[in-house]
Amino acid sequence: MGQGGNNVTLRQEHWRRWPGDEWACFDALPAGIRQRLQQHAYDPWAVNALKLWRLFRRQTGSSQRAERRLLRYLDQCEAQERSLFAAAYAGRHSQPLPHDAAGASILRGSGNAPGEARHSVRRPVR
Repeated sequence: MGQGGNNVTLRQEHWRRWPGDEWACFDALPAGIRQRLQQHAYDPWAVNALKLWRLFRRQTGSSQRAERRLLRYLDQCEAQERSLFAAAYAGRHSQPLPHDAAGASILRGSGNAPGEARHSVRRPVR
C-alpha cells in the first residue's frame, strides 16, 4: 500500500490522494474495510478510505451503515478504475485489455474455502 514507481494506471489523473501515514490509517479502519482494502485490485489509498469512513460515519450516525456505504463506494471506485485502465489500454494497443477479453474476474479470497486463493498485504518491517 504505498506509492511506488510501478504505478502504471491513470489513477493520479482521476483521483486525489490525501497525504498521511498509510499504515496508521489502515490500522484505524474497521476490520471489514481493512479486509476489502487488501482485496482491492489497485492500491486502495488507506488515508482516503479513513477520511471517507469518518465522513460516512458522521453522515449516517452508525459505524455499521458507514462501513456498508464505504464498501459499496470502494467497489464502485474499483470498477471505474478498471474501466478507465481498460479504455486507456484499448486506445494504446487497439485491442481490448486481455483480462477483460478473457472475461476474467478479480482474484479475491479470504483463504477460508478449499481451493480459494488467499492474498494478504504484508506490513513492511520497520
